[in-house]
Amino acid sequence: QVRLVVSGGGLVQAGGSLRLSCAASGRARYRVGWFRQAPGKEREFVAAISRATGSRLYADSVKGRFTISRDIAKNTAYLQMNSLKPEDTAVYYCAVDSSLGAAASQYENEYDTWGQGTQVTVSS
Repeated sequence: QVRLVVSGGGLVQAGGSLRLSCAASGRARYRVGWFRQAPGKEREFVAAISRATGSRLYADSVKGRFTISRDIAKNTAYLQMNSLKPEDTAVYYCAVDSSLGAAASQYENEYDTWGQGTQVTVSS
């Protein structure tokens, strides 16, 4: 069973940057999604990358500011977050589809393995 380890959260001022990492155990390549949950809100989609082609999806709220990428050799996905805003404050989760689905997806129910969350706090 694949396991995910998420790292890279923290406290940053508005306008700053952070990079989150999501390291998967084993050698299989998965499609990856990043989601976030702010206090009192439902979890929402942030970004996703497909399993093979590297195609990407982004939520409108992060387009142009966040970039999802992967290092195949390290089996690690990243979420580079630039121009952070206070409204980006949330717990961020990565997720993979261990059934080896291919396309990047914004839908939570298409991911079956989740990493622990990491807190991102953006101060104004």
